[in-house]
Amino acid sequence: MRQTGIAQLPLHGGKAPVWLFQRMVRLGREITRLIIENDGPQAFLQRIADPYWLQSLGCVLGFDWHSSGVTTTVCGALKEGLKGREKELGLIIAGGKGATSRKTPGEITAAGEKYPLDCSADALVYLSRLTAKIDNNAIQDGFQLYHHSFFFTFNGSWAVVQQGMNERFARRYHWFSEDVRTMTLEPHTAICSNLQKERALNLVALESQPAQSMITDLSHERPEKLIGEIQRLQTLSLPSHHHVSVSDIHPKSIEKILLKTYERKVTNFEELLSMPGVGAKTLRALTLIADLAFGTAASWKDPVKFSFAHGGKDGHPYPVDCKLYDDSVEFLRCTLERARIEQHEKENALKRLQRLFASEN
Repeated sequence: MRQTGIAQLPLHGGKAPVWLFQRMVRLGREITRLIIENDGPQAFLQRIADPYWLQSLGCVLGFDWHSSGVTTTVCGALKEGLKGREKELGLIIAGGKGATSRKTPGEITAAGEKYPLDCSADALVYLSRLTAKIDNNAIQDGFQLYHHSFFFTFNGSWAVVQQGMNERFARRYHWFSEDVRTMTLEPHTAICSNLQKERALNLVALESQPAQSMITDLSHERPEKLIGEIQRLQTLSLPSHHHVSVSDIHPKSIEKILLKTYERKVTNFEELLSMPGVGAKTLRALTLIADLAFGTAASWKDPVKFSFAHGGKDGHPYPVDCKLYDDSVEFLRCTLERARIEQHEKENALKRLQRLFASEN
């Protein structure tokens, strides 16, 4: 992922009114339909996995670039707009915000029973759960996931857009199947954030590959040996600058899951990570032992690389990438010109695009 800068974008309150959301559903449906008709459903997945494109789509659909709920509302509008048209378009959207996100496995399974998928629904459910677990547990950046949208085609290509919250700041995680070489090493298309942390445990960073191997090996050890190692470390006088806080590790609370990992004898880090019960605390404990007892450190660099916006005209928080901005506007302008939507909705959308373009010239 290339570094482009960071923008401080505190969320604003409020939600999309019904009259706006209904129009977002119709306009979002037509934009999606045109992309799929021209380039196929996989091309849509590639775009939705691009943080700039998703944010631009939100602007076109009527949201300010830093309005609260861009991610959840745009994904919700797309899901609603495609409802009943999945077979026609070859694209299915599962999941959503809050409690709806927990229905994702059931929605994927139902789609597998209803449509002729080239891959098993179980495999897609596994990928959905694993991407959420990676962004919630393998990456410990202080953001708690509350939104998970899983997009997939009949041939098995998929994309994920999920978002976490930290007080009033959001962080969005983008995935696209064609960009993933391995699920546990630099798998993201992008991670967008309006807040960069000084340190964040990132067990899927390339630099964490040795730690992954050590953690996997440690999971094969008898629980009493690992618990004893943690207790020994808790008696040491550790340097204050160390990233892992020993006081945060409670041996008794993780003893049961360590017994399960010992009995399971997983063969790689992905298999360990996908085990039920292996959460943030277990991974932190194993990371602690790997680092302090065996000298195998994990990455503590915050993985965020992208921001939500294109930049600012005065160069703050960073200069606008004019070519990228113009490409976004031109693509959306052409899409809207050809969209089969009511004329007044088209005119309103084009006016918003013209205002965006005028503000940068």
